Amino acid sequence: MSTGITTCGKPHRPDSASHLFTGMGSSQNQRVTVLTDQIRVLIVDDQEAFRSAARLVVALTDGFEVAGEAETGEQGVDMAAELRPDLVLMDINLPGIDGLEATRQIMTALPETRVIGLSTYEEFKDRAMAAGAVAFISKSDFEPDLLVQVWNTV
Repeated sequence: MSTGITTCGKPHRPDSASHLFTGMGSSQNQRVTVLTDQIRVLIVDDQEAFRSAARLVVALTDGFEVAGEAETGEQGVDMAAELRPDLVLMDINLPGIDGLEATRQIMTALPETRVIGLSTYEEFKDRAMAAGAVAFISKSDFEPDLLVQVWNTV
């Protein structure tokens, strides 16, 4: 039985979901530190319908939040550099630079970020992994439990 995922077997960073936010305390003018365990996700897909579905999957998955969305490979690369997400859900077929090249660029600039390749076409699996994706999920199989399973194995 296929799970619909392929992973590269890289070790998962246990501290990758923690982000440090600081601000000034209102009455005492002191530094306040707040930690969040949310895994920040950037969704890159040219189809609004799938971005909407992916947004829902992320929202329904405990511990995950949408950090941003992009429609093209170029936008995905730029937004990853700006937002520094923990995880990028990358469609392979994109206008402009495709998801494979966008994955390569993100992994070069942000090696701590994890990219999961997504496509309706299973034949992209090996190419997505070769480009640096830590896993590949068929779009038809993408759901909250699978997202958690993949995150916990990479």
